Amino acid sequence: MANLHYDEILKKIHGLQDQLEEELEELVSKKREEFQYKLKKGKVTFDKNIRDIHQKYRVGIWTYLKNTHPLYILTSPIIYGVIFPLIFLDIAVFLYQQICFRVYEIPIVRRADFIVIDRQNLDYLNGIEKFNCMYCGYGNGLIEYIREVFSRTEQYWCPIKHARRAVKTHYRTEKFVDYGDVETYKKQLGILRKELNSMAKTK
Repeated sequence: MANLHYDEILKKIHGLQDQLEEELEELVSKKREEFQYKLKKGKVTFDKNIRDIHQKYRVGIWTYLKNTHPLYILTSPIIYGVIFPLIFLDIAVFLYQQICFRVYEIPIVRRADFIVIDRQNLDYLNGIEKFNCMYCGYGNGLIEYIREVFSRTEQYWCPIKHARRAVKTHYRTEKFVDYGDVETYKKQLGILRKELNSMAKTK
């Protein structure tokens, strides 16, 4: 009975998520009209008159640095230094997918679906701000991309819920088997693997 109630709640949540996605798409479309930009093949373009307006709001690099807290400048090497492990992780996960996912017949996760770098097209940002935005877009997108890679890995190899609830687990956890339910685990493991394999065949 408890599982039935849980499933009903999940259905409602998924329905609301689909509705939210539709609303967000409509909202983004309206924002494009409001702020007068176009998106074609992933490239953002503004009309010249809008770009001229944006440039008027841009703060020069020297003025920007002069008004920046000294500690922000001193800590910047630490922030930017994280790019090296991020790039290493990016390459490692790329190789991991290309080799292992093909063996297991798990669909490859597209980086482009998660890593979006486009805020450098905004003319009201100076060079430092553009670089920061690119860095944040890459870092956060990469983490989401890796999260999806490992959620598929987890569904294939260990689709078992934890004994203790973690904060904001990935969406695939919903279909995982309850902790300690050995009979269901033995039945569901093959089913959950086939579900991933079928995703690859439909692409």
